[in-house]
Amino acid sequence: MKKPELMAPAGDLEKLKLAVLYGADAVYCAGQDYGLREGAGNLTIEELKEAVEFAHSHCSRIYVTVNIIPHNQDLEHLPEYLHKLEELGVDALIIADPGVLKIIRDQQIRIPLHLSTQANTVNHASVSFWAEQGFERVILARELSCQEISEIRQQSELELEIFVHGSMCISYSGRCLLSNYLAERDANRGRCAHSCRWQYYLVEAKRPDEYFPILEDERGSYIMNSRDLCLIEYLPEIVQAGVDAIKIEGRMKSLHYVAAVTAVYRKVLDSYFQDPENYQFDEKWYNELQKVTNRGFTSGFFLSPPGPEDHNYDSSAYRRDYDFIGLVREYLPRSGEALVEVRNKLYKGNSVEIIGPEFDSFQLELDYIIDQESGESVETAPHPRQLIRIPVKRAVKPYYLLRRQKE
Repeated sequence: MKKPELMAPAGDLEKLKLAVLYGADAVYCAGQDYGLREGAGNLTIEELKEAVEFAHSHCSRIYVTVNIIPHNQDLEHLPEYLHKLEELGVDALIIADPGVLKIIRDQQIRIPLHLSTQANTVNHASVSFWAEQGFERVILARELSCQEISEIRQQSELELEIFVHGSMCISYSGRCLLSNYLAERDANRGRCAHSCRWQYYLVEAKRPDEYFPILEDERGSYIMNSRDLCLIEYLPEIVQAGVDAIKIEGRMKSLHYVAAVTAVYRKVLDSYFQDPENYQFDEKWYNELQKVTNRGFTSGFFLSPPGPEDHNYDSSAYRRDYDFIGLVREYLPRSGEALVEVRNKLYKGNSVEIIGPEFDSFQLELDYIIDQESGESVETAPHPRQLIRIPVKRAVKPYYLLRRQKE
């Protein structure tokens, strides 16, 4: 029984470092072009170089997405970009388009290839085909059950990867034209407007000014608004199905999301492999995921095809029970203080929670706040990126996070 690789999203360099520090075996990211998340920060070539060095120094791997469905003009600078990625020593490319594959072959790029979920792979014959094309791994479509994944595993020796957590796309493995039609933003080239999350009404052609809710609700209906995928409870079944890698979605999500979700999946995987026969799922792991921004959870297609209960027809808004407050930059042992970079407003007297990669959180009352620049005690720290000192009752490390429960 093989422990799957845990892969976390890295929308920018800072998130990449957090993902690695919080337990990811591998991270996936994009450069400034050719990835499917144009709205993420993404990484310059210089940042990619630093990212590769950081990941490798922490025994993690880095995979770069080149998985847009490109038009002719998108291909002009692709060979040059691929050669740069080869020079940097990235561990794999995630691609979806046969044209990109041809260019990789023509340019004799020697980087392992992973097939993107955008290729919609749902059967063992497709996996075998892609193995013949030289791929080392296939990222299976989300639209598969555990039984189907097991059957594919029995028919193929290729590495298999699945998504286990994050946003669910209403379209087949992300192949969507809705955003293109409604907002002129091509989801297949990285510019999705998330039109499936919009509020919709029914309009009769001869009565254009009369809007009818699709459900009897004055707020309208979010008919395509899926809950978020969460398979934390089913990791033993995933392992037994023979999956080689599990993937967390979220290159556009927050630092808090990347760190906390990665830490939970790391903890559960390690706990299961410590003693598989006596493993028991701990509800606190699921509760920790509830503290992170989400739209409610679903098991997607893993157990059975999704039903009405797997969608949220009332609102597309995220559930946010906690605010991400700041990031620890340094521990000051002499004074028993933490130097914190503020990311959200906080006040003297606030009760905050500090979490770290070891999945060990603790509560803290802010007895005082000292502005690092002036050295003076303040009642509040209102400015993003402001450096402050706060008292902590135990040692913390750089990249520990502060969060506060919403009232």
